[in-house]
Amino acid sequence: MKFIHTICLSLILSASSFYTGISAQTADSYFLHTVSKGQSLYSIANMYDTTVDEIVRLNPGSDSQINTGQTLKIPQKQKTAGTDRSKSFHTIQPGETLYQLTVKYKVSAKDICAANPGLSASNFKIGQVIVIPAGSPTTETAQASSEQPATNKKEQSWKEMHKVERKETIFSISQEYGITQEELIAANPELRTQKLKKGMFLFIPYPKAETQAETPVTPATAPTNEELFSESQFERKSIHTIKAALLLPFMIGTDNKDEQQRMTEYYEGVLLALNELKAQNVSVDLYTYDTKGNTATLNTILNKGELKNMDIIIGGVRSANIKLLADYAAKNNIRLVVPFANKVDQVFNNPNIYQVNTPQSYLYSEAYEHFIRKFKGMNVIFLDTNNGDKDKNEFISGLKKELKDNRFTYSQVNINTQTPPEKLIAAMDTLSESIFIPVSGKNSALAQIFPTLLQVRRSHPNIQMHLFGYPEWQTYTQEYLSNFYELDTYFYSSFYTNNLFPAAVQFSKNYRNWYGKEMANSYPKYGMLGYDTAYFFLKGLAQQGNKLEDNLDRISVTPIQTGFKFQRVNNWGGFINQKVFFVHFTKDYELIKMDFE
Repeated sequence: MKFIHTICLSLILSASSFYTGISAQTADSYFLHTVSKGQSLYSIANMYDTTVDEIVRLNPGSDSQINTGQTLKIPQKQKTAGTDRSKSFHTIQPGETLYQLTVKYKVSAKDICAANPGLSASNFKIGQVIVIPAGSPTTETAQASSEQPATNKKEQSWKEMHKVERKETIFSISQEYGITQEELIAANPELRTQKLKKGMFLFIPYPKAETQAETPVTPATAPTNEELFSESQFERKSIHTIKAALLLPFMIGTDNKDEQQRMTEYYEGVLLALNELKAQNVSVDLYTYDTKGNTATLNTILNKGELKNMDIIIGGVRSANIKLLADYAAKNNIRLVVPFANKVDQVFNNPNIYQVNTPQSYLYSEAYEHFIRKFKGMNVIFLDTNNGDKDKNEFISGLKKELKDNRFTYSQVNINTQTPPEKLIAAMDTLSESIFIPVSGKNSALAQIFPTLLQVRRSHPNIQMHLFGYPEWQTYTQEYLSNFYELDTYFYSSFYTNNLFPAAVQFSKNYRNWYGKEMANSYPKYGMLGYDTAYFFLKGLAQQGNKLEDNLDRISVTPIQTGFKFQRVNNWGGFINQKVFFVHFTKDYELIKMDFE
């Protein structure tokens, strides 16, 4: 394996140590969008190059709440003088086929498939929204003015014969010989009444001059979705040496020590991943750059010709730099992995982007689904410490709606350090299990609720009760670990590691051996995040080659800290990581990382 470190980063690396100085427009029409899990008005507006205000204007009341499965009207912007609408959107209707769309919009199936990499024959379904790219009529899209052949046709001269192979279509054969579908059908009239079958012999005519063009003919059997999608697929190619670029704000020569530490540790984790992949005969060329956190430096880096040959770029922290990287990735068709930001607007329209840090709306949606499944039938009690904390208002509001929709019983109790246990017991259902949820995730809220909860637990050991909370609780484990165990505590998170897990122990040992230090006590641990991210994507490219996007669920990797479940946000956009765990501190003093997949 080769490590190529570009001069932008000054590093000294040895086997045991690592040193670094590191307007609202007027809509002429609309189409329909069905809300999916995790989507918000903001994300939907980003998908369709519109605004939240315009969506609300067409859907009164949607600004207060939207629900999964709800249908929204989305303004369809029409091309007008002075504008350049390079695409439009279409909602698939009952009975529609891909071939019909090529005729309707005068765009080839290949162009539609290229504009919608998430679209396939299996998910070409009613209600799916797809992008219709700008295009011009092709042989595939010509509409017939008659289903019958023109009369008094001139006798045709045949260039050769063609034996039909498996999966071939009228369209693919026409393309192979540089003729139109109409010319092929005219030379083989049986195609108007018979399906194309393997083993058939067809006459291949010489291409006609444009002046001899005949009345276009619609084939009796149009190409199926499966045939058109199959023709639009590209062949799988292996990547023998993966070219990867790491672009991070190492902040060399600045006073931002915290950023230096985080980015350096992330980079160190990436190197550990490369070292492990090397032992598996995976070859990687790594190019590393310090973006210094500003767009001027990043532009200079992007002007380097070597970046155009990358298979993957990992980087982007600040929104301005993420936009530059996203535009560059789209222009050069390079995968871009954004590891830290939880708001990446470009993911909704750029199929090359992978967003690792799960956005809040998607995180909440996954947590709700797992909560309903795990705690079905329990009595839910929200605990309000009345200290004015509103940090979890959105989560609590959404969870209450899900509980109501799924017929859960829930209530809310005000609590502080002086609250008598009888008040909580009165809210509990002694015939079923109860689960308590603070309405704030702050440390101060836990300090307020623990005294009373522990009294209830100790005075009524036979009552089945649990505590449920938030990702930031993993930062409180040193202070409240025994309380978490005693109260049978759960919290949700998209990242977590138990330092006693064998893989975590081995990674920490390797990190100490390589760099002569411990990782910073942060959540997430940036060294593990760098390792998990690099290992997942580079191993995936080694296994799947240029078919990575079609086989993300087949990547055989078990991350140490960060879970990966990348889902494409729409048919034309990129991927968001939607992996959510529950971490369970059991009454038996066991620590379980619950994976619901």
